Amino acid sequence: MISYIKGAIAVKSPTYVIVETGGIGYHINISLTTYAKIEKLEQVKLLTHFIVKEDSQTLYGFESGVERSLFVQLISVSGVGPNTAMVMLSTLSSDELKSAIIGENIVALKKIKGIGDRTAKRIILDLKDKIVKSSGDEPLTLLPANNTVREEALQALVTLGFNKIKIQKVLNKLQKQSPEINTVEKLIKKALRFLS
Repeated sequence: MISYIKGAIAVKSPTYVIVETGGIGYHINISLTTYAKIEKLEQVKLLTHFIVKEDSQTLYGFESGVERSLFVQLISVSGVGPNTAMVMLSTLSSDELKSAIIGENIVALKKIKGIGDRTAKRIILDLKDKIVKSSGDEPLTLLPANNTVREEALQALVTLGFNKIKIQKVLNKLQKQSPEINTVEKLIKKALRFLS
């Protein structure tokens, strides 16, 4: 297993780099997120994931361990291949992607090229609990769930000092149980009963 590659960038593009180390140039597929972080660098250390198939051997590179870990989780989902996972990591940051999965934000996931309703639901079903466990209390950049009442309530509760992941769970539960709640004040009051 190749854990990382460190060396000079010989070729750089938004979808791949060739990193030269020890006289060998390694072709490494990258996401736009990683490209944005290494764009101005001449030397780089990329964490890698190596996939061997019958007809190919492909290296995928990541600027952070969080991105690599999320990539590995995504390709474990039936119907999500490495290329789809890279498109997902190029469209949303790791934090945004985690937030969309934890918040069951199907709308945000379906905006990603190649992700339909069924795949979005499968990703949420397979990965939500794993991501919640691995994220712990780390802060996540939250995506608007196409619902301004929910979003405003979420921001207000975060400002009050509650954990974002817990808030999202409570709001998901409330929106399923009481879809008639249509004001920020009502939603916050109901949520506070579960959070306090």
